[in-house]
Amino acid sequence: MNPTLESLPILILYPHNRCNCRCLMCDIWKTDTPHELTPADLARHADDFAKLRLEWVVFSGGEPLMHSNLAPLCRFFRDRGIRVTLLTTGLLLARHAALVAEEFDDVIVSLDGPSSIHDRIRRVPGAYSALAAGVEALHRLRPALPISARCTVQRHNCRYLRLAAAAARSLGLASISFLAADTHSTAFDHINGWDPVTRAEVALTPDDLAALESEVEALIAAWPASTFLRESPSKLRAIAAHFHADLGLAPPAAPRCNAPWVSAVLETNGALRPCFFHPPLGDTTNRPFLEVLNSPEAASFRATLDIPANPICRRCVCSLYRPA
Repeated sequence: MNPTLESLPILILYPHNRCNCRCLMCDIWKTDTPHELTPADLARHADDFAKLRLEWVVFSGGEPLMHSNLAPLCRFFRDRGIRVTLLTTGLLLARHAALVAEEFDDVIVSLDGPSSIHDRIRRVPGAYSALAAGVEALHRLRPALPISARCTVQRHNCRYLRLAAAAARSLGLASISFLAADTHSTAFDHINGWDPVTRAEVALTPDDLAALESEVEALIAAWPASTFLRESPSKLRAIAAHFHADLGLAPPAAPRCNAPWVSAVLETNGALRPCFFHPPLGDTTNRPFLEVLNSPEAASFRATLDIPANPICRRCVCSLYRPA
């Protein structure tokens, strides 16, 4: 693959650097200095986005709906014909339902299971009820707006994937996807890595793993040939395989991925990453986006990245692969 990028179909954007959940698998909520992107921050890169033929922007973070004035950021992209997706905890969805219904092309909500499990993992009382109220408000305002769920599999919900799918269906969501919790990297503000106590709360034990394997098979049997489950049976089984490696029972194996060639992550502080897990390619605060994306350092990174052998890739819980 060419180390110099002539196009960038997908951009993950962090409009706001804080979060209103308290999840153990993420440290973003510990950030105590709020910062957010402005329309001027995006306008500086408008020509580069056009040259790169940007197609799709996912608002992530942090919680995007904590931004003080999100609509202009959405319009910046939508006015250019770029698809805009919201990835949200759902806690503020009801409050901002009119904005979301007006400005976004689709929504992905984080869903950890039915009410009690979801609230326990989010560590926010009433989190599920707030999410449900937000989804209901969106359905009322814009019935055709696609809303799906994403469930991060970890110790506290690994036995309840079918209940998570049932919760998504009961909320009227279009689909649900599953991915394994990251317990190794410095992504999601685990700047100093994982302390043993926190990791033990999220990672699976051998008993948990056996339960997860049974639950995955039951989930596949419960939803055969269904578009409601976004993952194929092989990808669902790969979640269990990931935790096998996490426990040292098998060598870690990188997923099929070409994220560094088809996407990038732009953080609130201007840092531009090739994906969630690898270090930044550079800082776009005072440099053009395209200059950072195709800097000698960035091109060298892509030219030498051996995904099957790279230790970060081998532990990766994500798999973004976009066919040419």
